[in-house]
Amino acid sequence: MGHYGVLRKNPERLSSPQKQTLAAIERENQPLYRAYLLKEALRECFHLEPSAARSQLAMWLAWAPRSRLEPFVKLAKSVCEHRERIEAAFDTGASNGLAESTNTRVRLLHRMAFGFHSAEPLVALAMLKLGGLCPPLPRERYPRMRQ
Repeated sequence: MGHYGVLRKNPERLSSPQKQTLAAIERENQPLYRAYLLKEALRECFHLEPSAARSQLAMWLAWAPRSRLEPFVKLAKSVCEHRERIEAAFDTGASNGLAESTNTRVRLLHRMAFGFHSAEPLVALAMLKLGGLCPPLPRERYPRMRQ
């Protein structure tokens, strides 16, 4: 992992040398370290109980625009615009993770279906792999084929 790779890693999973790297970033590059803290504070919102998450988000929204880090100022504006829906996600625990996972699996199946002459094989593969279908295999239908 590169010098700045520690910034992507969850802080609870940092090794001792990575913690030292993060401390060096804190000393040497305050804007980068401030961006890291903002990222982690926002990430933390999604790991808290709904009322605590709302409080954390409110604190983050007060901090981010004052950070003088243009990407976070812009992000804070966007979060403010969607705040009601974000807070609803705190309550429901809903996310787009399942949809993203399904899309990734469908893209993989699409690569597997390369060369087929129509969309039907892709649809059949998707139904077989993702649709919960479990047709009986020939050896299950015909016990004598088992070995």
